[in-house]
Amino acid sequence: MKIQSKITLLFLMLSGVILILLNVTIFYLVYRFGFDDFFKRLEARVNISADVNIFPSAKSTAYQEMRNKYLERLEEEQAYLFNIDTLNKIHIKGYVDAKSDFIRKILREGNARYKHDNTFYAGKQFKKGTEKYIVIVSASDPAGFQELKDLQEILIYGFLAAMVLVYFVGKIFSFYTFQPIRRIISNVKNITANNLHFRLDELSGKDEVAELSYTFNDMLNRLETAFETQNNFVSNASHELRTPLTIISTEAELALSKHDVSLEQREIFNTIHSESEKLGQILSSLLSLAQSGFDGKKQRWESIRIDEMVMIASESVKKINPESNIEIDLADLPTDERLLYVSGNSNLLRLAITNIISNACKYSDNRMVKIRMLAENNKVIVSVADQGIGIPQTELQHIFEPFFRASNTHRYEGYGVGLPLTLNIIRLHKGSIGIRSEVGSGTEIKVFLPVDASA
Repeated sequence: MKIQSKITLLFLMLSGVILILLNVTIFYLVYRFGFDDFFKRLEARVNISADVNIFPSAKSTAYQEMRNKYLERLEEEQAYLFNIDTLNKIHIKGYVDAKSDFIRKILREGNARYKHDNTFYAGKQFKKGTEKYIVIVSASDPAGFQELKDLQEILIYGFLAAMVLVYFVGKIFSFYTFQPIRRIISNVKNITANNLHFRLDELSGKDEVAELSYTFNDMLNRLETAFETQNNFVSNASHELRTPLTIISTEAELALSKHDVSLEQREIFNTIHSESEKLGQILSSLLSLAQSGFDGKKQRWESIRIDEMVMIASESVKKINPESNIEIDLADLPTDERLLYVSGNSNLLRLAITNIISNACKYSDNRMVKIRMLAENNKVIVSVADQGIGIPQTELQHIFEPFFRASNTHRYEGYGVGLPLTLNIIRLHKGSIGIRSEVGSGTEIKVFLPVDASA
């Protein structure tokens, strides 16, 4: 999941938590305010009922008239009057009796509130002379509960609508927040070994994005310096290292051509000549390996027909090793010739395919090597299968490492740079290599190269 999507989800989750807490707080406050207001209305009726029934007077009669005239009668409103001496006679719907906590609190504190389901109770203790009385008024509040239910629905639907809005706002917010990052990624993708002089736009400010841009440019400066150093080495090493090797080899040949050389001297000069030739081959392989990663200039690319390239590589292997046994199977070639073309450098691709075929012939002791070509998923596939010694499974992961040689290849000459060089070339052409091997049965290497869209 991209960071932009993660931030959108995080923004959505945080906003959801905040909205839930806000809605719960609103609902709780409305709930408390609504019930508290209803209890106050009941307590007012308790006082009026006490004035009318316990302290009757002209004023009480006026209260009663005012109550009947101006105070609405609550739903299921009931008034109860008890002498404390007759508490055992209290039996009110809602589990209100002499032993209930509601009555005990009235006796203890002088007044109390109580709620059972949708019925509210307010009670208060009054004293007249030596007599003590308890007045209780009860009523239900269906309108209040309906308001709470309506509020609950409003909060739920409002929450869902707000979450949808927050999601889209979060996407827009994260999109514009990561716009500079996407611009940096796009620019970095366009920087390759061939245009290391390119730099990212320097952003104003001191935020993290500007720091990232500065860090990338600093890294590119170091990379350009390193590649230039490598380029200078590759350009100069060929001349500086080959010249003394050529002189050594030539002097050894000249010494061998003389007739007055003793047998012991001739053996020494043969060794010098042989080892200098091997050193020259190693040097050529190392230089090719370095050049395949970066040659200091843009490679010359062209459209290459892969079946023709394979045939040329096979002929090159046969010239080097006339005893090689190579069979090219054309049965799987695509009917559309355009699927056989790849874009690349012909010299490098020929070198890579030649290395694979040459290895197959060498490590199979010139037994049959079968080459197939096919096209799948917009890729050209070259399969080279031999019947050779195979590669141990534990060593397969190391065969593309420079100078690595499998444990069962001691009797074969080699330097361990052919396959790493081949892998570098294939990667340079945006391709890949797959390998399957079994000790004693053989090895199959498949090269996957993208089809040239311009062909």
